[in-house]
Amino acid sequence: YIKRQKSIQEMWIENSNSDFFIADSTGQKLSNIRFKTATFLIANKLKSMIKDEQNIGIIMPTTVAGSLANMAIFSLGKTAVNLNYSSGNDSIDYAIKLAEIKSIITSKQAIIKLKAKGFDLEDVLKDKNIIYLEDLKPLITKFESITMFLQILLLPKIILKKLYITPRNLDDTAVILYSSGSEGTPKAIELTHKNIVGNIKQINSLVAPSKKDVILGTLPIFHSFGLTVTTLYPILESVPLVCHPDPTDGYEIGKLAYKYKATIIFGTSTFYRLYSKNKKLHPLMFSSIRLAVAGAEKLQQKVRDMFKEKFNLDIYEGYGATETSPVVSINIPDILREDTFKIQKGNKLGTIGMPIVGTSILITDPKTFEPLEVCQEGMILIGGVQVMKGYLKNEQKTKEILKVIDGITYYVSGDKGKLDEDGFLTIVDRYSRFAKVGGEMISLGFVESSIKELCDDSFDIAVTALGDEKKGEKLVLLAEGEIEIDILKSEILKLGLNPLYLPSHYIKVDEIPKLGSGKADFKGIKKLALQII
Repeated sequence: YIKRQKSIQEMWIENSNSDFFIADSTGQKLSNIRFKTATFLIANKLKSMIKDEQNIGIIMPTTVAGSLANMAIFSLGKTAVNLNYSSGNDSIDYAIKLAEIKSIITSKQAIIKLKAKGFDLEDVLKDKNIIYLEDLKPLITKFESITMFLQILLLPKIILKKLYITPRNLDDTAVILYSSGSEGTPKAIELTHKNIVGNIKQINSLVAPSKKDVILGTLPIFHSFGLTVTTLYPILESVPLVCHPDPTDGYEIGKLAYKYKATIIFGTSTFYRLYSKNKKLHPLMFSSIRLAVAGAEKLQQKVRDMFKEKFNLDIYEGYGATETSPVVSINIPDILREDTFKIQKGNKLGTIGMPIVGTSILITDPKTFEPLEVCQEGMILIGGVQVMKGYLKNEQKTKEILKVIDGITYYVSGDKGKLDEDGFLTIVDRYSRFAKVGGEMISLGFVESSIKELCDDSFDIAVTALGDEKKGEKLVLLAEGEIEIDILKSEILKLGLNPLYLPSHYIKVDEIPKLGSGKADFKGIKKLALQII
């Protein structure tokens, strides 16, 4: 089946239909024809500017313009490298050098807005070939625009493909994405056209969109969740897409959802928590939503309950990694089978769902990689069409993380988990997020989730581990918001946790470090704790 697939740009042209439209919170809305017209007009102007380059940098928010920039790059057969503007100038500079990027596509408006939010990219962008989308517009004549529009309106798709699409092999690198860097230096992950297109087909088989569906695209394009799931998936499968560049802005997202009758939303636990707390976001604004999916970080039970209480919507938790394009497993609504009137279980609380179609999961011993029995906890290995090509210019790390077992290439996730008798996957924690306290291995994730049950709208916490001369390591808790440390200590003691699971230090901070995707920045949290203690 995968052998019959085409590259991202070919699949887009072949699948595109009149049902598709794309809109954003700036008021811009393009039909399928106008989206293709704008994409090819931009691509035609870019062609001579980047003809000798393969890896093209993109710094764009989640808007119509962001999608146009990416699709223009794909149509030219180039590799899109969406740069994480929230990662800091050192990380951006590192990413540019590693991928040997010479040209970066962005917009003047985006750069101004990012600067206003504290992301000043002036230093990192100097001496680069910066192509502003606004500067391309005057280069496009009215005659060119009308001619392109008429061609797309009248010409068959096969002719359009020959005229404006540069095909690529399925095994060619389509995108380079950088890992979050939450545990160390970001890694450059090469995802092929086969990875992306394959994962999109896997996602589509579960979402099963109807002609009434509209997807909310609010996640950053530089994140694999945002690029594959809320940008390329709707574009390639012709599901209408409504974009907003700030996933924390619940009120604006709510207005868009109501205006365009959005039916599907993807987010993180952090963002769903913000929507539940936002007093301006009225439940009626989400009245058209039929499916809410969470990924990228563990979904807190309190967040699930808050969202259900406010919007009367269940959140279905999934799992993935940038290295897996990203989707691996997902919970979906239970289904009543018409033939037997029995319930087909699709959702199990506390799990991250069942592996999506075409995905193989192995639970193994973390040292020997010997497979373990059902319900035994071990290293999660992921096999399937979505598993990455490898890490750019890092053959050693690629060999460490990709294991061939019985002819299948598996990605070693670094996550500790188990598969139950029904095939549902559960994560215990990251192996790197275990602390050795007094000779016992302590899951920082378990400690965090236990304490977060105490958190209300007024505060949040994070737990990290630092070296300790007596115990080997000690737990340190960071608290953000309106909470007295003495009161928090007292409430934690009432939880009845093993004394080894109790934090040794409590630190009040202005803000817990987070990544642009909303995930906790584990590296930043540890660094902050070290600075204070």
